[in-house]
Amino acid sequence: MKYMLDTNICLYIMKRQPPAVAERFANCRQGDVVISAITLAELEYGVYRSSSEVTRQRNRQSLDALVKRILPVPFEQGAARAYALVRAAAPKKQRDALDKLIASHAKSLNLTLVTNNLSDFRIYPNLNLENWVEAVS
Repeated sequence: MKYMLDTNICLYIMKRQPPAVAERFANCRQGDVVISAITLAELEYGVYRSSSEVTRQRNRQSLDALVKRILPVPFEQGAARAYALVRAAAPKKQRDALDKLIASHAKSLNLTLVTNNLSDFRIYPNLNLENWVEAVS
């Protein structure tokens, strides 16, 4: 494993847009990319909140296809420990609770977190970050 994808990058892959993300993902080897169980929960919520049954079914198929290609990893004890450091770095940022959990998870596994929202994660210490949207475009 090398990379953990943030929710926005997963959405780009599912929608095949922008092409830069699909290209970067295609250059990774099987098993080099994972998603956090926290990210999977966010994506599941997105499917649930789809605007219509047709959209919900399309989103369900896209998410199921994504999970077949990218392994979701469980949030375990090491991630819980890393959360203490991440949360301490931004104790007043309450609205970013899921970002803190995802950052903790990536940090605990020593993975590079891939996101299009670098500014949301730069505050957390010793977290490796990449933006695949900017990397190729």
